[in-house]
Amino acid sequence: MKKSLTSCVAPVVIVGLLLAMAACPLVAQGQAAVAPSLLLPAATTTTQKAVEQPPQKLLLTKGDRVVIIGDSITAQLIYSRYIEDYLLMCVPQLELSAAQLGRAGEQAMQFLNRIDRDLVPQKPTVVTICYGMNDGGYRPFDEYIRNYYTKNMTELVKRVKATGAKVIIGTPGAVDTFYYNRGQPVTPDIYNNSLAQLGAIGRTIAAEQGEHFANLHDPMMQSMAAAKAAAKPELAVCGLDGIHPGPNGHLLMAAAFLKAMGFDGDIGTITIDLKGRSKASAGHKVISAKGGAVTVESTRYPFCFLGGGASSARSILPYCDFNQKLNRLTLVVKGLGSAKGKVTWGDASKTFTRQQLEAGINLADEFLDNPFTKAFEAVDHLVAVKQAFETTLTHSYTFVVADLVNVPGVQNDAKAMDAIKTLQSRAMSLYEPYRKCVQGVVKPVTHTITVTPQD
Repeated sequence: MKKSLTSCVAPVVIVGLLLAMAACPLVAQGQAAVAPSLLLPAATTTTQKAVEQPPQKLLLTKGDRVVIIGDSITAQLIYSRYIEDYLLMCVPQLELSAAQLGRAGEQAMQFLNRIDRDLVPQKPTVVTICYGMNDGGYRPFDEYIRNYYTKNMTELVKRVKATGAKVIIGTPGAVDTFYYNRGQPVTPDIYNNSLAQLGAIGRTIAAEQGEHFANLHDPMMQSMAAAKAAAKPELAVCGLDGIHPGPNGHLLMAAAFLKAMGFDGDIGTITIDLKGRSKASAGHKVISAKGGAVTVESTRYPFCFLGGGASSARSILPYCDFNQKLNRLTLVVKGLGSAKGKVTWGDASKTFTRQQLEAGINLADEFLDNPFTKAFEAVDHLVAVKQAFETTLTHSYTFVVADLVNVPGVQNDAKAMDAIKTLQSRAMSLYEPYRKCVQGVVKPVTHTITVTPQD
């Protein structure tokens, strides 16, 4: 019997490996043979206080690894990608890395079963948690839901802390105030109230555990209300199904977590002095300056907003503070000598008053298409490919392999257990090129800013 079972494990292992490779985006794109180097490669009582966003100081330290966990909204690979993009390109001096472990339909309780298998191998130093959408049961809030969520989230935070990682407890997001009421048993107002209640529980748990807290729900509700009032109620912020946001809603989620990490949003300052010496802050270096044309080499990118459309990340910018709080690449102009000045950056030009230029304008906000966009897009693509393989790793590969342990007789079969361990080890080996492909990929961007006096 043991011999027969062991002989069956090998084919299953091979099939699992093939499934993982087939699901790999690089293989799908015909890049299977590309070398890794070419990929660009019951709550306790305590007096401790939760750290609400933003913390008093930067939560992350150089070399930290951030792991993003959550349900199908995390598994959309949008807010998780925005966070990783920001860590890689906006603050490259910190040499941070990230991974996502989202799973569709999951609740906080279910991730407890994945900690040893999926989280621990990632060796996280910071973990963001975003559960609650499914935990609320899509029904009115009640004591059962309160007790159920409190118990599971408290246990989850304790277990994650036990790995040695710091924890950022995120509230659940929101449901769309227009689309959610289609076919749902409760109205958007009722379920958003439930999500707010779950968020309050998360805040309490953060206080009790001395960990950090990110409020996703309130900013999403506020920005969604403003966007729908200014545009139309049909503008989807939390998705056409009312639950899974588009890029606009995901930008709001990413912003909440980035603020909770303590980022101040100062990408840098470039000062052009038409009558003196131009200069730049850390992460930017003036290469040449002639008249009003200054060429700069930048190793820190502003966050760039790719794509367009009604539910794009760009669409929510007028109704949130992402650029103001997290994405400031400031241009200061001195010695203009005229009432106005035309700023040309890349292919675009805009005119500002002397007072605006002397006070400083935010290039990242004023020029959404700019000299960094193509470089940003290239890195974003690699992040997307890597995060997609992380989904393959946790959904199709290690998940199936872990289940083999529960097949009757397997745990008593040494050869079967060795095969499982080999496959798990091999899975992480397959993952390594994806991890490496986003390391050191952010290259300096050389760009020119020209300021022309205008009467």
